[in-house]
Amino acid sequence: MHSSYFGRFFLPTLLLAIFAGIYLCQPVSFALEAEQGPLYVGSLACKDCHPHEYGNFVSYAKKSHSFQSIERLRKGLSSEEIEQCYSCHTTGYGKPGGFVSLEKTPHLKNAGCEVCHGPGGEHSRSPDTGSIKLKLHKEDCEECHISDRVNAFRFKPLIHGGAH
Repeated sequence: MHSSYFGRFFLPTLLLAIFAGIYLCQPVSFALEAEQGPLYVGSLACKDCHPHEYGNFVSYAKKSHSFQSIERLRKGLSSEEIEQCYSCHTTGYGKPGGFVSLEKTPHLKNAGCEVCHGPGGEHSRSPDTGSIKLKLHKEDCEECHISDRVNAFRFKPLIHGGAH
């Protein structure tokens, strides 16, 4: 009797809930992208299709752990000064779908792949490369790597940051 109940009521209800969750969650991201523009998904979303680049990025690119700089200096900074750091040390800060806070968007806390290649929401669902930036130039780096910052923080910008 117990297995009959499970088979007739519980299992179909569970499967319906799972499939409803799959189909109801995906359109939400499509709706958000339609409303806000391309969404940031975080570097981990790149790993499955680009394992070599992802491995090099997390191994060699300092920006893959750039939020540590903010955490290290946090004590001596005001909240306004910390927010100024977010634009270069996180992914998409101040842009629709970008970093908001550690609590709300922990997957965007470091300067990841999308800082250079643009929001990857659309690209993560399709192999089409038209939604991301492929060819990078020195000018792309200069949003963060301006001469004042290079001199103040004594870092050497690398156009490919160790990933490619």
